[in-house]
Amino acid sequence: MDVHREFAQLAVVEDGLVRDEGRIGVTSEALRQWATGLRADDQVALEATGNSDAIATLLTPVVGRVVVSNPSKTRAIAEAKVKTDKVDARILAQLLAADFLPPVWLPDERIRSLRRQVTRRAHLVRQRTRIKNQVHAILARNLVPTPPVSDLFGKTGRHWLSRQALPADESSSVRALLRQLDFHGEELAVVDKELAVEAFADPAVARLMTIPGVDAIVAISIVSAVGDFSRFSDADKLVAYVGLNPKVRQSGNSAPVHGRISKAGRAHVRGVLVEAAWSASRAPGPLRAFFQRVKARRGFPTAVVATARKMTALAWHLVTKDQDYAFARPGLVAHKRRKLELATGAPSQRGNHGTPGAAYNDKQRRAAETAAVEQAERAYEVFVAHWQPHNPAKTRAKT
Repeated sequence: MDVHREFAQLAVVEDGLVRDEGRIGVTSEALRQWATGLRADDQVALEATGNSDAIATLLTPVVGRVVVSNPSKTRAIAEAKVKTDKVDARILAQLLAADFLPPVWLPDERIRSLRRQVTRRAHLVRQRTRIKNQVHAILARNLVPTPPVSDLFGKTGRHWLSRQALPADESSSVRALLRQLDFHGEELAVVDKELAVEAFADPAVARLMTIPGVDAIVAISIVSAVGDFSRFSDADKLVAYVGLNPKVRQSGNSAPVHGRISKAGRAHVRGVLVEAAWSASRAPGPLRAFFQRVKARRGFPTAVVATARKMTALAWHLVTKDQDYAFARPGLVAHKRRKLELATGAPSQRGNHGTPGAAYNDKQRRAAETAAVEQAERAYEVFVAHWQPHNPAKTRAKT
C-alpha cells in the first residue's frame, strides 16, 4: 500500500508475479470493506505516515502480518528514477515478498495515546512561548524598559505591564495576547493532570525520576517515545533510536570519521533529553563531573549532547534492570514524587511534616544528601583522571 491522505495505491505479489490492484479510499469503511477480501495468511506493507498507525491497527486482526516500513531506510523507493504511486506500491510489495523491508516498531494503544498527549502538550508550550515573545516584541518596539520582575506574566508582572504607556492598538494587542495566554495555560493544566495520572502509575517513570534533571514530564516523554525498553538489546541501540549517536563514515582502509549526531527518531524526546542534561549538569553528582570533563575538551554544546546521550544509556539500564539511580538523592526523589502526586489532584497537606516529600525541606538531611553525591562526583573525577586505556594483548608469534 502506497498510502496518501485520501487514497492508497495497491500492488500485489502472488506466485512471484506483481500486479496493480488500483486504489482504495483511506477511510475506516473503505479499508474494512477491502479487508474482507484478504486471507488470514496475507501480508500487508505500507510506509510510516501520519495515518499508518490507524491503518495498521485496523488490518492487524485480519491478516497474518502488517509491516510498517521506515521511509528513510526504504532506499529503493527514495532513489528510484521513475517514482509514481504505482511504482512505489510495486516496490513495497516486492520488498515485503523478499523479506527485505525494514519495519518500524508498532506501539500499543496506551503508548499511542501517551504520544498524542505529549505532542499536544509540546504544542501548547510552543504556543505560550510564541505569545510571550509577541508581548516582549511589543514592549521593545515601543521603547519600554526591561521589566523589573522575573516573571512578566505573573501577578506582579501583569500589574506592571498594565501601567505602561502604549498606543491604543498595542494595548489592545497585549490584552488579547494575555487572554490567549490564559486559555493555553488552562489547557496545559488539563494535559499536565492527565499525564500526571499516567506517570504516577508507571514504574518506568518512577525509575527515571531518580536521575538528576528528570522530572515527571521528562520521564513520561521518554516512556512515550521509547515504549518497551526491553526491545533494545543494549543501551547503544536506544541511543541510536533517539538520534543521539554520532554519524560515522568509513570507506576502504581510511579511518572512520565521526560527525554530528544522526538526529533520527522523535525530535521532541531528543530536545527533552538535552534540556534534562542541562539541568543535570548543574546538580552535584557524577553527571556534572562528566559534563565538566567533556566541556573542557569539546565545549558547551557538545558537552550537553554527550550528557544527554549518557542519560539515555543510563535510562535503559535503570528500566531494563529494574534499579534506581545509584547516586540519587532520596529527599529530592521523594519531593519529585510528591509533586507528581499533587499534580494528579491529590489533596495538599500543608504543615504536615510526615508527608513523603517533607524530607526535602529538612536542611540538615538535604545537606547530608548533597555532601554524599558531591563525594561521588569527586570519586568519579579521580577515577577518570587515573584511568588509562589498555592496549590489546599482543599474541606471540609461533616459532
